[in-house]
Amino acid sequence: MVLIETESGKKFTPILLGSDMNVYGMARAFHELYGGTVKAYADIQLAPTRYTKILSLTLHPGFSEDPVFIEKMREIAKEYQNHDEPVILIGCGDGYAELISKHKDELSKTFVCPYVDYDLLKSLNNKESFYHVADEHGLPHPLTKIITKNMYENKTDMDVPFDFPVALKPANSVEWLDIHFEGRKKAFTIHSQEEYMSIVGKIYDNGYKSDLILQDFIPGDDSNMRVLNAYVDQDHHVKMMCLGHPILEDPTPQSIGNYVAIVPEFNQDVYDRVQKFLEDIEFTGYANFDMKYDSRDDTFKFFEINLRQGRSSFFVTLNGYNLAKYVVEDYVEGSLEKEPTVYANKNKAQHKLWLGVPVKVFNKYAAKNDATEYADELIKQDRVGTTVFYDKDKSFRRWLLLTYMFHNYVKRFDQYFQENKGRDFK
Repeated sequence: MVLIETESGKKFTPILLGSDMNVYGMARAFHELYGGTVKAYADIQLAPTRYTKILSLTLHPGFSEDPVFIEKMREIAKEYQNHDEPVILIGCGDGYAELISKHKDELSKTFVCPYVDYDLLKSLNNKESFYHVADEHGLPHPLTKIITKNMYENKTDMDVPFDFPVALKPANSVEWLDIHFEGRKKAFTIHSQEEYMSIVGKIYDNGYKSDLILQDFIPGDDSNMRVLNAYVDQDHHVKMMCLGHPILEDPTPQSIGNYVAIVPEFNQDVYDRVQKFLEDIEFTGYANFDMKYDSRDDTFKFFEINLRQGRSSFFVTLNGYNLAKYVVEDYVEGSLEKEPTVYANKNKAQHKLWLGVPVKVFNKYAAKNDATEYADELIKQDRVGTTVFYDKDKSFRRWLLLTYMFHNYVKRFDQYFQENKGRDFK
């Protein structure tokens, strides 16, 4: 049983679910602020959480799905059933966030669960229903058509109402995790009718059952993307928003959409729009938005909301807005409700570049523009950081593993960049 103590003397226990970079980023946020070792549970071991001193990971095969998840969580709950201090449960992936929300009533008897109720989660997690909610609350998104399995099987209404290229992605990101075939990607950029029909066929012929999102492709390279992380307190008040400007994405098919370089950005108009949306729908907990600037009408179009921190969300903590701080002040200290909303990144003097790849990969592949020039300046001033290389969590084995992990990006970019990203730069 791991207890962490705040400056005011209050004690609590954080429990993280998962073993990826997101989990390590949250463990590091807790460690930077409070010290101590964070407990985590997952079904498999991933590189970012190996050989670490700041996180204690327990593996349970099948833990990422029911019934194993709830059975194990009931066992874990018994360990904490007489625990006076708050035990905060944080899922660091779409699947874990959904499972916590699904079993929120039961889990909340033992744990603090900073998540929305399951009905709201389902309406936001699914991209198709998210766009309906976005329409109701005035949140712009790309022009969209829904493709269903029935439409594919009956070959009806399969026309593409937008000019090529178009974007295609699964509406159900959790179901998509279990779908596998050659050429599978997180999202597809499609350049012809033939390619469109081929990809849709592969998706449904390999077991995917939910709907697909077909969208107007917003022109521009990765540097037109934006990512926003927010924390909303238990009274549904937005307490922190941090906007990032991604300037490079992973081109590996299974990782397309994962940012690997982010500079902080301030935009009060975006903050105001997101704050109104989150408070109108009575959100609670962490939220992560992806959006893209559309030069055709000078607006940001929102692609999705993730009901958890993203794998690159350590850029928030790196820039001075510790992600662990807000949930602790909300549920342990009870002080967050009195604090004003933080609109991050207004002070350029504290800006830092977050990198998930070696600097040489960034220098070679990031499109040249004002944002990358700013990133270059931050690199020259040594105002740069990563999630996984942490001075207070060093060992030779960890350094060797992470150096190898980072070096692999050299080969991955060489292999996939032109195929999956190069056409965006024409």
